[in-house]
Amino acid sequence: MRSTLPHNTPPEVGATLQRLRLKRGLTLDDLSRAAGVSKSMLSQIEREKANPTIAVTWRLANALGIGIEELLATGTSEAEAIHVMEPHETPTLPGLHAGYVLRILGPMELAGKYEWYELTLAPEGALVSTPHDPGTREHLTLLNGSIEVMVDDVKKKLKIGGTARYPADKNHIIRNIGRTEARALLVVIHR
Repeated sequence: MRSTLPHNTPPEVGATLQRLRLKRGLTLDDLSRAAGVSKSMLSQIEREKANPTIAVTWRLANALGIGIEELLATGTSEAEAIHVMEPHETPTLPGLHAGYVLRILGPMELAGKYEWYELTLAPEGALVSTPHDPGTREHLTLLNGSIEVMVDDVKKKLKIGGTARYPADKNHIIRNIGRTEARALLVVIHR
């Protein structure tokens, strides 16, 4: 006689863990340090090659700032109609030595295809880039301040509200040429 009880499957902790880690802009190294769990163990958990103990699950949940039940939730909940990221959740790349800060506005799953950033440049600050992959283009819109874009040896100054579109598969520099902080939106499209 066959059982009519539903088959219970264990929660997919790995997929949930990876989704939450990427949503927060964390690398495996970042989460490993925060949770005190080895990077190799995290990788195995995310690939569903290992099941974490309750103690490990608790440490991961604490490191992610969530309750343990969120990592252990079974089934798929309805997707949020609107997901809001708080300012402290937005990953940031500080280039303080060069006078810039890049806030990563685009979702991590689009990295390498479409990326968008808020770029803040201190006076005389510059974002100096070597060539990206062939066919990559950047679109820079000046929100405030005074910025100059240089691709190879060609320079163009932007006006507030203006957008520069240029090949990013060449050496390029975005420089604040004003005396006050400058802010811009930067969109990178990879081919």
